Amino acid sequence: MSAQPPIDFLIIGAGFSGLVIAEQLSNAGWKCVVVDKRPHFGGNAYDYYDEAGVLIHPYGPHYFRTNSPRIVDYLTHFTDWTPVEYKVKSFTDGRYWTFPINLDTFEELIGRPSTTIEFEAWLNEQREPIDFPKNSEEVIVSQVGRELYERFFEGYTLKHWQRHARDLDPTVCGRIPIRTNRDRHYLREEFQALPRDGYSAMFKRMLDASPGVELHLGVDFEEAKTRWSHRHLVFTGPIDEYFGRCFGPLPYRSLRFEHESFTAEQLIEREAISGKKGHWQPEMQVNYPELEVPFTRIVEMKHATGQQIESTTIVREFPEAWEPGKEPFYPIPADDAKAAYHRYAELAAKENNVSFIGRLATYRYYNMDQVTGMALTEAGKLIERFGAPNKA
Repeated sequence: MSAQPPIDFLIIGAGFSGLVIAEQLSNAGWKCVVVDKRPHFGGNAYDYYDEAGVLIHPYGPHYFRTNSPRIVDYLTHFTDWTPVEYKVKSFTDGRYWTFPINLDTFEELIGRPSTTIEFEAWLNEQREPIDFPKNSEEVIVSQVGRELYERFFEGYTLKHWQRHARDLDPTVCGRIPIRTNRDRHYLREEFQALPRDGYSAMFKRMLDASPGVELHLGVDFEEAKTRWSHRHLVFTGPIDEYFGRCFGPLPYRSLRFEHESFTAEQLIEREAISGKKGHWQPEMQVNYPELEVPFTRIVEMKHATGQQIESTTIVREFPEAWEPGKEPFYPIPADDAKAAYHRYAELAAKENNVSFIGRLATYRYYNMDQVTGMALTEAGKLIERFGAPNKA
């Protein structure tokens, strides 16, 4: 490599991690090349208007939320926001249920009005006494008992992960709140919103504000590292892929999506079910925990975006086994998977001129705000390490 390489930073992946760190490094004066094997930027958060004119999330719903003013302040440079109350239902036993579990769910179960006091007393009878839950099954049964666990969690978890909840980290099901009041919010964070014009528009503004960034789509890691000589590499892809899967592939879960659009005339027939004009289902997300149903959820983003359009589009989400060639959507949150990752992490720690950031590169489930924060932090470290370009 020459003393003054043609580019400073080669960034693999044009999702949240790659674009945020590119924006920061570019505005510090460094020249960056960002590549992505897909034909678009934005990673899994990419969104677009489909043929029905509906703004959809083709890779599954991306519900932005955070408790970090720092992250909100940073992203607000590139987007305005539409406040959203993310709401979910669960469909099982032939009917819709309030979800996450709250007092309304309990009333649906017993078929009459109730109170928080009665619900809490019932839960005390149902709960299994587990002081320190070691897995996701124990987390839920220690809060609500077997009946509600089996109705809403067991099948959904098994379909999504192809592993029983007892074989998964406690955080998997523990992320879902359990309440004894009528709070129906799906998420706990204080700031819950969507980019007003969509994620893709936000990323486009981020790129426009990054004068030293070149974006190349349809380029994979193997091609990129031979095309561009670089001072430092930022890798946001699967960490096992970086190392040629020398210890074997890490376990992931993949997804398949089916989109279906409906006209205004078709939606008239659904109003009795959805309860909302111009919508196919009653809430943005409906979970399907029964094992007989091949998909885990149906998402209708129009509920969240507030888009004023007569048609709508739903997206059915089918979990699939991952294999090389498929998209790795989820690292497996289990002890054996973590142990397998640790071998790659030890190799990564020895790579002096490579930064591994993001969900796949660190083999951990992160929300979008966490990934943004990771990228900002790593950018700060790199800027401090390399100084100003004219001093490098």
